[in-house]
Amino acid sequence: MQRRAVAVYVAFFVLIAAASYTLLATAEEPTITLEDAEYELSETDTFSIGDQQYTVTSIEETTEEVSDGHGGSEEVTKTVGTIEWTETDVEMSETWANEDTVEIGGTEWQVLIGDDAENTSSFTFEEVVDRQAILENDPEADNETVEREDGEYVIVSGELIPAEEYFPAPATQTASVGDSFTYNEQTVTVDEVTAEGVTVSWTEDQTNTEELEHEEMVELADGSEYLVFMPGDGTMLMTSDTSEYDAQVQSKQQFSERLTGFRWTTFTSLLFAMSLIAFAFLPSRY
Repeated sequence: MQRRAVAVYVAFFVLIAAASYTLLATAEEPTITLEDAEYELSETDTFSIGDQQYTVTSIEETTEEVSDGHGGSEEVTKTVGTIEWTETDVEMSETWANEDTVEIGGTEWQVLIGDDAENTSSFTFEEVVDRQAILENDPEADNETVEREDGEYVIVSGELIPAEEYFPAPATQTASVGDSFTYNEQTVTVDEVTAEGVTVSWTEDQTNTEELEHEEMVELADGSEYLVFMPGDGTMLMTSDTSEYDAQVQSKQQFSERLTGFRWTTFTSLLFAMSLIAFAFLPSRY
């Protein structure tokens, strides 16, 4: 009679395990799609948000190795897109410290700030004389200077000539706050002169690029945020309304939680059934 009761219970738990496993085997995981994306883009497509125009420069799959959490690694493939945009008239600036060397008009100049920089608005450019080039171009001069107790000399045809007499005096130019000149192919203006340095400013067009990943939020130049979605067919979807996406993510999480519950139900039911069988065959004390 005891074993008959066990058989009934075992059949009951086996039935539960079978039903749970059937649900596990036949369940279909929901997929995430974006049906009403604001932008559907391919490589080389352009799109505008606010006053800024963007270009999709690439959409490609990349593979990288990530840690598997057990001391090893595994390859993960993901889709990555890149966008490019150009900002016009971006305010730029640069600060030159005292004795910094800058190239202007094909000539190197040393920036010299006077000792009384706090009470003046000007500074001096002093030409950097390329002594080595001058020596190498003079067939009668040795290619290096020599130091003596009374100064530096150049040997020309066996004669010692003081370096300050041999080399030309460097050219100098004075610049003040508000002056403009060409530097690095840009017209720059002197904004400030202090003991810490000379600050020049200019405006230029600046090209920016940003790499976008599947299912990430990106903040664009105007501060707006968009969800990026790349379904893997060479397109990139973008939307600022994430309600549809958020609902699908939540549904997918609920599905995962239910699968976990069914796995535990299957495992626990089979464990109970096996335990009952084992108890049923224990020898009786009476």
